Amino acid sequence: MSEISTLQPALLWQWFAQICEIPHPSHHEDKLAEFIVDWAKKRGFFVERDEVGNLLIRKAASAGMEHCIPVALQAHLDMVPQANEGSSHNFEQDPIRPHIVGDWVKAQGTTLGADNGIGLASALAVLESDNLAHPPLEVLLTMSEETGMDGAIHLRNGWLQSEWLINTDTEEIGEIYIGCAGGINANLEFPIEWQANSASQSLQINLKGLRGGHSGCDIHTGRANAIKLLARLFKHLQLADLQFNLAEIHGGSIRNAIPREAGAIITFCGNSSTFEQAICEFNHVIKEELALIEPNVEFSVNSIALPQQVFTTESQRNLINALNLLPNGVIRNSDVITGVVESSLSVGVLKMQDNTVKATILVRSLIESGKQYITELLSSLADLSGAKAVFSAPYPGWQPVNDSALVQLTEQHYQQVLGKAPLIKVIHAGLECGLLKQHYPHIEMVSIGPTIRNAHSPDEQVNIADVQTYWTVLTQVLANIPHKA
Repeated sequence: MSEISTLQPALLWQWFAQICEIPHPSHHEDKLAEFIVDWAKKRGFFVERDEVGNLLIRKAASAGMEHCIPVALQAHLDMVPQANEGSSHNFEQDPIRPHIVGDWVKAQGTTLGADNGIGLASALAVLESDNLAHPPLEVLLTMSEETGMDGAIHLRNGWLQSEWLINTDTEEIGEIYIGCAGGINANLEFPIEWQANSASQSLQINLKGLRGGHSGCDIHTGRANAIKLLARLFKHLQLADLQFNLAEIHGGSIRNAIPREAGAIITFCGNSSTFEQAICEFNHVIKEELALIEPNVEFSVNSIALPQQVFTTESQRNLINALNLLPNGVIRNSDVITGVVESSLSVGVLKMQDNTVKATILVRSLIESGKQYITELLSSLADLSGAKAVFSAPYPGWQPVNDSALVQLTEQHYQQVLGKAPLIKVIHAGLECGLLKQHYPHIEMVSIGPTIRNAHSPDEQVNIADVQTYWTVLTQVLANIPHKA
């Protein structure tokens, strides 16, 4: 039994321990979903999966609350699969290994999946408990949220019966979210032409040690992007009149995480010590520049067998210039909501595919015009560099409703538990509420959750005490849902 199973609230942590045992990265959630289906059937609950695999469970109201407003608890089934360099963890086969570190729960060398596993565990714990007061209850669990919100996009219409919905995907205790950014995926595809390698030396360049993190929640922190730093290194070498050819380049692994690692293979003539010294000097500059935000950044070089072919001069020039010009990070802060990012983008993945190098970018904005502005920037950059810009899977933001009775009720009970007023906020990240609103425009929605740090990275951790606070707020809200008008 995992050590986290002994934490309180017991049912929630026991469910989270069980969730960690069943691999469930994005697009591989079926095993977890079927486990939950089997459990729900044994408990006698209504349970059903829709055409894309989303899961709906219904539980009758507790005694005396049969005529209260029906409520849905909502979470997503998948987790972001990120592991430290050198890890042999197979996210499709291996369980997550959570452990307690002081006041936090972390995983051993991988993402923990507290995003959104804690919310998922809380919904299942409410279903399992025989002692909680609650109205007619639905639990909606969606597929593949982390890679494009596929489940929410294709959710079956007319499925939900609830009038209120509590999303459990917020990552800060003491905050109630009533709105979020929308987004769109962007791919810049750079055509690569090849030539035979005529150089006598080659080096493998690796960049690692960056903090990474959530490309929405952490985008304002100034954390470095490994892909952008690698491109900057190559421009630095070019400006130092060091002649080289790229044979390979890559970085990041998932579109919605700030990339922590990147690498490349270069070929050249002459003494390798010249390049090694130049890279070492650049590394020193970067370590000084980013000393506070990225104390562990590190470039390393190793000799490697000569590749047979390399990028042509024109292909290499276009790629390096485009990657350096490619905007990344906060584009604009909100004029309406103090302290909130309005529009941003993050270059999440760079990979070679056939005869192209593809940069995968996630664009976010609270407003549609902000999203459109960034896609126009990317289109212009593609035109100038000979690349192809492809945009896909747009999803809407969640527009705040300030006079919501559900928000007011959640605020009231949060204040009772905390002893102070919670913050009512809009988040610069994608929650499924915007898409759910498209399917069910009448439903009032709110999002709450415990404190989770460094989501989407192997440093992900969830605060133990805040899980208890979140659970108390959630169960008190459910116990005090009013009667239908």
